[in-house]
Amino acid sequence: MYCIDLNSDLGESFGTYVLGRDEEVLSSITSANVACGFHAGDPQVMQRTVAAAKTKGVAVGAHPGHPDLQGFGRRTLGCTPQEAYAFCLYQIGALQAFCAPQGMELQHVKPHGALYNQGAVSPELAESMIRAVRDASAAQKTPLIFMGLAGSAYEKIAADLSVPFAAEAFADRAYTEEGTLVSRREPGAVLHDPEIISQRILEMITRGTVETITGKRISLKPSSICVHGDTPEAVEIAGTLRKNLEAQGIALKPLKEVLGL
Repeated sequence: MYCIDLNSDLGESFGTYVLGRDEEVLSSITSANVACGFHAGDPQVMQRTVAAAKTKGVAVGAHPGHPDLQGFGRRTLGCTPQEAYAFCLYQIGALQAFCAPQGMELQHVKPHGALYNQGAVSPELAESMIRAVRDASAAQKTPLIFMGLAGSAYEKIAADLSVPFAAEAFADRAYTEEGTLVSRREPGAVLHDPEIISQRILEMITRGTVETITGKRISLKPSSICVHGDTPEAVEIAGTLRKNLEAQGIALKPLKEVLGL
């Protein structure tokens, strides 16, 4: 039987600014990547999101990003490996503090936006972030999983540092022939049709391939599928994807269970 995790980036509201329909998205996913206050989120939003995830039976992961509220963490900012390590360790620790009173442990860590993309092509940044995940695991009973782009530099470095790795694919994003995400500035970079998205994800899970923006098929075998929580169609995409995958006999489980940890 095929088994997959569905994740979404949540907790991205800030103060009176509300982004996304987190409660509805939580009904369809198995793992939540919670913003930790640098690119989005604030302490109260973090607290509410962790509590809501527990109520829905959804596993919680940290979603650390650049200190870039104005740019939503999607601007490519220069940072040293030492800075990336500190950014991640700080944000992971903050979310761990909100999980503890709920009787929960963090399941995973997934960098956000530009930080995620920079680490996927920079071994030095990737190593610094994965070391932060390894070191933050000392604060809990079970090791944290590092979630990163399938086929990227992250996977080998995680193995070298003995950190569990989860290969991630994106439900609503187009891919280049190199296996990277098409820039959001390019036409066709973001997909919107839930049925088309479902067929793409089904191909990834059952065949280990995906059609790129140029029409070429490349290898892609994910452990987790991301549905972005801040798109207008997020709720419909997540719900339709879950329904269609389950109709094909594919089990949806939190990342830890998918990896057998």
